[in-house]
Amino acid sequence: MIKIGNIELPEFPLLLAPMEDVSDPPFRRLCKMHGADLMYSEFISSEGLIRDAIKSRKKLDIFDYERPVGIQIFGGDEEAMAMSARIVETVNPDLVDINFGCPVKKVVCKGAGAGVLKDIDLMVRLTKAVVRSTHLPVTVKTRLGWDSTSINIDEVAERLQETGIKALTIHARTRAQMYKGEADWEHISRIKQNPNIEIPIFGNGDIDSSEKALEYKQKYACDGIMIGRAAIGYPWIFNEIKHFFRTGEHLPEPTISDRLLAVKQHAEWSVEWKGERLGLVEMRQHYSNYFRGVPHFKEFRKKFLEVFTLAEMDALISETQEFYTHYQEQV
Repeated sequence: MIKIGNIELPEFPLLLAPMEDVSDPPFRRLCKMHGADLMYSEFISSEGLIRDAIKSRKKLDIFDYERPVGIQIFGGDEEAMAMSARIVETVNPDLVDINFGCPVKKVVCKGAGAGVLKDIDLMVRLTKAVVRSTHLPVTVKTRLGWDSTSINIDEVAERLQETGIKALTIHARTRAQMYKGEADWEHISRIKQNPNIEIPIFGNGDIDSSEKALEYKQKYACDGIMIGRAAIGYPWIFNEIKHFFRTGEHLPEPTISDRLLAVKQHAEWSVEWKGERLGLVEMRQHYSNYFRGVPHFKEFRKKFLEVFTLAEMDALISETQEFYTHYQEQV
């Protein structure tokens, strides 16, 4: 069993990464249903929370069926981070996570996210400000360093542990790599071998199959794995990995019916949370992901992008199911 403060997780938990414009409640609900052990909100600007920005406040929505769930915040000002942690505490998540890893320019330019990787002292001060302002467990997600010449994750891990954080997730790339190149998990392995490190260390980067998850679990000895992009349009990956760990065998791939059910659930929960029009408009980014690799889906993609009501969605799902049932009979 892995513990983060008073949160109990399975022996080797699988975490859903916080992803901007992806990890909202409907998507998290699907991932939870398919085996995710711990999930996080999209990252939330500390300045936005303090200004009471509607978009930032909306990201605080969490639901009991998601638990355990953490809310992730980012920022470069100690007072703002402390205040936002207190705001986060009012919605009663299971933990607060700090983002020191986002490589996107608009975040980095504000001295937040991966921008803090250049200044470990500031990273420590920001973390202390959050830890002191909340009774919730505080965790951190970060990267190896700014670039290949300034990898500082060893010092970061020790110093952040001293601030009182309860777990650390390491995306095994530098900021300069963004999401390109291969993630280098050797650094995670070295952190785990450090006798001074007592908190759980979770690895992130490049896990996109059950085989790779098992290989990295055995090779790098981290305490759990965080999965991000591989779960987009494929929430089944969590249970597939768990099944492979237990049995060494693969679960059958999701069928067309499974994929259509996931789309239907995702769309209904999106509408429930955002309203019908906005919920379905914001679903558009997901359709192609759910049907990645499925032959002839191009013919249906345009139709899905033109759906504006749940009634239209239900009709299109029935039409799609009918087509693929017939198609499979012909193959």
